[in-house]
Amino acid sequence: MSFTVAIVGRPNVGKSTLFNRLVGKKLALVDDTPGVTRDRRPGDARLVDLRFTIIDTAGLEEADAESLQGRMRAQTETAIDEADLSLFVVDAKTGLTPVDMDLAEMLRRRGKPVVLVANKSEAKGSDSGFYDAYSLGLGEPVPISAEHGQGMIDLRDAIVEAIGEDRAFPEKEDVAVTDVEVSDFEGDEDEEPAYDETKPLRVAIVGRPNAGKSTLINRFLGEERLLTGPEAGITRDSIAVEWSWNGRTIKMFDTAGMRRKAKVIEKLEKLSVADTLRAVRFAETVVVVFDATVPFEKQDLHIADLVLREGRACVLAFNKWDLIDEPQAVLADLREKTERLLPQARGIRAVPISGETGRGLDKLMQSVIDTDRVWNRRISTSRLNRWLETQQVQHPPPAVSGRRIKLKYMTQVKARPPAFMISCTRADALPESYTRYLINGLRNDFDMPGVPIRIHYRAPENPYESKKKRT
Repeated sequence: MSFTVAIVGRPNVGKSTLFNRLVGKKLALVDDTPGVTRDRRPGDARLVDLRFTIIDTAGLEEADAESLQGRMRAQTETAIDEADLSLFVVDAKTGLTPVDMDLAEMLRRRGKPVVLVANKSEAKGSDSGFYDAYSLGLGEPVPISAEHGQGMIDLRDAIVEAIGEDRAFPEKEDVAVTDVEVSDFEGDEDEEPAYDETKPLRVAIVGRPNAGKSTLINRFLGEERLLTGPEAGITRDSIAVEWSWNGRTIKMFDTAGMRRKAKVIEKLEKLSVADTLRAVRFAETVVVVFDATVPFEKQDLHIADLVLREGRACVLAFNKWDLIDEPQAVLADLREKTERLLPQARGIRAVPISGETGRGLDKLMQSVIDTDRVWNRRISTSRLNRWLETQQVQHPPPAVSGRRIKLKYMTQVKARPPAFMISCTRADALPESYTRYLINGLRNDFDMPGVPIRIHYRAPENPYESKKKRT
């Protein structure tokens, strides 16, 4: 991207709506409640022929530095300092407030280009608020409607004028085209592809409120990138941050805490939970953060089960380990409970960590990589069929109504998560217990701990089924 733009303004003036308009997706949560956005969220913006990075920020308010609003303000000021240009959004419908005046003064002191944006200019009676914006001394305001998409051309022109055409339209370097040898690839079903250690990895951090998810990510990044504090439920949006671990790009998603469904009543919290679920589906590996001081609450198990049902690779992180008095005894107890309470992911990796001190973070990331490697694993058809034959010798499928079920052929149909298809007779009569026996055998014999494994059955086609019986 050629330059970075921060959207700033007091709460509830339409900053997140404008952010969603510019990125072309509903990434940021939008609600009538003031102060929905708390962390700064980056995105790739597209405005006519402009391409740039846009940052959505929390509404600026005067507050004590130690309060939640004060910490939100610090996050917004960091975004302003990082950006090349600020879009200062005011509400033309309600007019200016003393907070707008203070923010205008703060932006002037920064000495960076500012574009004054009068949002909600389509509303009846917005003219007075629009003309009042001139008194801020930041130049001519740009009337827009972020909700309806009006005034986007004028906004584009104002951005180009403020940033300069050289920054707005950087010259593209000519890329030399070299001859590339293309060869046909014939896949070998007996060839097991190697795991790509350089591929970027998407990781989501989920858990109950106040489990320490944002603190954990800040410790990984080495900076206060995400808003943290003693208050439960600070994070509302799912925020993606990129960093590098041992030379590998990691895109990590901080998510809102997930409470029991019965307690989620407010519309805003429902939106936050829905955003968390989208992050889980988009991720490849999900780290479920447990509070080690009160582990294995019912909601913790629900979250872990949800991740596994979605087919994601899962790793457990027992956070706040620095608060545990007898770590060895507690660790043994947690391992026993993990095996007993999460039988659907036998062998799942669980790591004690401390987001506050940084203890165990390298081990956690290594567990994430190892679990992702298993999640991507493919097993050759020949090995699977030899294994299937051995399994049937050791434990034959049961006879139903006096007729033995025969498992004839097995192959892996997909990875991520590993899924297998078995051709067998009377697939509908095979009991669930035998499927669990096969899944556990796959885990043990092919070293596939802690990931969801799917087995599907298919009955061979009967060539005589469609023919009428002769009389």
